[in-house]
Amino acid sequence: MAGVNIHKKVEFHLKHNALHNELHIKPGKKIPVSELEKKKASAKKSGNTKLEKRVTFALNARHFKH
Repeated sequence: MAGVNIHKKVEFHLKHNALHNELHIKPGKKIPVSELEKKKASAKKSGNTKLEKRVTFALNARHFKH
């Protein structure tokens, strides 16, 4: 069911483990907040908006309740 948009109002798809792959961290392992902050700063500096959005989502998703 990966990549299937079950919510009709949402206009984007999440790519599972995309941030883990980009940061070379094994899927399932937690990404340290300090690493996320560093990557966000470097993405913003270089103009890499895709990485910046992924990192921002990861930082915000820490507050989600399961």
